Amino acid sequence: MNIEHYRETFSSLCFETPSDGVLEVIFDTGTSMNPMNASMHRETAYVWNDIDRDKSVRSVLVRGAGKGFCAGGDFELVNTMIDSDEALLSVWKEGKDLVYNMINCSKPVVSAIHGAAVGAGLAVALLADISVAARRAKLIDSHTKLGVAAGDFAAIIWPILCGMAKAKYHLLTGRPIDGQEAERLGLVSLCVDEEDLYETALEIAVELSASSPSAVRWTKHALNNWLRMMGPTFDNSLALEMLGFRLPDIKEGLSATKDKRAANFDPDCVL
Repeated sequence: MNIEHYRETFSSLCFETPSDGVLEVIFDTGTSMNPMNASMHRETAYVWNDIDRDKSVRSVLVRGAGKGFCAGGDFELVNTMIDSDEALLSVWKEGKDLVYNMINCSKPVVSAIHGAAVGAGLAVALLADISVAARRAKLIDSHTKLGVAAGDFAAIIWPILCGMAKAKYHLLTGRPIDGQEAERLGLVSLCVDEEDLYETALEIAVELSASSPSAVRWTKHALNNWLRMMGPTFDNSLALEMLGFRLPDIKEGLSATKDKRAANFDPDCVL
């Protein structure tokens, strides 16, 4: 496995090879919650293409360093999306490609989720084929609290994982879910104690890397047809999210998030 290729091509991400055939993708910005800047957002969308083509990679383990998995787009990226049409269109395309590239990546992906997983970070965590969460992990889709539609990836997979009623409850309110509740709802595959998280996820990745490649990859491909059928719904939700970046609520939502206060949204901002 040419790990230096990944480190040079996707320099915003970190990579290790903990076992033969297993590529470890790590969110590590040097800060506790690993928020994504523009470069990391772009590379997170397209690293899956290289992984898919790399015959030496048989499974993937994705995790976060520090205190959290990944906090999604940072404030600078959000501000740029508000101010720049070009930036908004770039993130829109990357958002689509992130979801479809993970769905279409032939290699099985395991996520090890601890701390906060938000936005695009949560997308990676839950689009993984097998997701392992620590009991105190926090899964947060707070788009509506920011003032935009929940478009990252939620419409394509949340109703399939946990049902429409629970999906609407959490996506409309933006309330967080801990790892234990996420497992109960079916939102993640497993919930374990935090001290067992990495070893459990790695054990699964190693097992998958030793399995029949055709059997595992074709099973993933067939099951992911459920997600492909939801493609038009996802495309619509992501477009509506991007539209929200041209309405007043996003500025108020971002300001309230920074100030850690309740947002005062305009009740007349939508027809």
